[in-house]
Amino acid sequence: MRAITIAEPGGPEALVWADVADAEAGEGEVLVEVVAGAVNRADILQRQGFYNPPPGASPYPGLECSGRIVEVGPGVAGWNVGDEVCALLAGGGYAEKVAVPAGQLLPVPRGVGLVRAAALPEVACTVWSNVFMISHLRPGETLLVHGGSSGIGTMAIQLGKAVGAKVAVTAGTAEKLRRCAELGADVLINYREQDFVEEIRAATAGAGADVILDNMGAKYLDRNVQALAVNGRLAIIGMQGGVKGELNIGTLLAKRAAVSATSLRARPLEEKAAIVAAVREHVWPLVSDGHIQPVVDREIPMREAARAHQVVEESGHVGKVLLVVSQ
Repeated sequence: MRAITIAEPGGPEALVWADVADAEAGEGEVLVEVVAGAVNRADILQRQGFYNPPPGASPYPGLECSGRIVEVGPGVAGWNVGDEVCALLAGGGYAEKVAVPAGQLLPVPRGVGLVRAAALPEVACTVWSNVFMISHLRPGETLLVHGGSSGIGTMAIQLGKAVGAKVAVTAGTAEKLRRCAELGADVLINYREQDFVEEIRAATAGAGADVILDNMGAKYLDRNVQALAVNGRLAIIGMQGGVKGELNIGTLLAKRAAVSATSLRARPLEEKAAIVAAVREHVWPLVSDGHIQPVVDREIPMREAARAHQVVEESGHVGKVLLVVSQ
């Protein structure tokens, strides 16, 4: 089979479409013939040498894919050869085939094409686990999403609205904010021109956000705590703004607030399976009914993964950039 390999960490040119050994389905796994994968920031960090796959995972980048099952390994029930699926991965999505633990498989939702289904697993699992399973967003509360036009941001907007929350977003251009508004965002904040702390307070009569989904990390840590409401919950899922910041414990205590930080990739299989099962139960019906849709900016041939990484690093896209395998 062929896969995107990284001989040496570096720029997008480090991504090379090459012949590699075939993937094989082990105990509790299925082998998926990949139709499409999606680009995530974690893939860029891996390419740069900063985010290695967990032990036992595929060495190739790619945290999600869609495709068809071509082999069912020992100990797997409920899935069959020919099933169209999408999957949450620890790696290996940038390839023609990938072995997937059965607990990380999802059926392609009704009404979603097989290629576009590749845009769903990572964002749905990230948003549901952080905003709902950990932060317990409830109807009537306010959710602040940083990077509202990203893949995760576009999913968070739609899920927040689906459960009856008020959704505020930050983005860096008027066009990105317009796209967020089309998805249902109520409060639009241009982080280049506005102070999100002031804006979220103004939009909530001074109360602040009940839940904040943050991809920036250190750069926004103090201001995020300032923007929280009493009993607010800050969920950190990225570190685009650095890894070390100061946290005012006094402010946190006064607000009886909580800060959590999570990632999906290195979690044990049983934890990932529990998240995937929750997504299938709670999110997939909303997708099948058309209330939530995958947001895809463009589709690029997988062999041109370097170009796709350039697009994502330039941050001009909205939603997900997909890598399509020529079948």
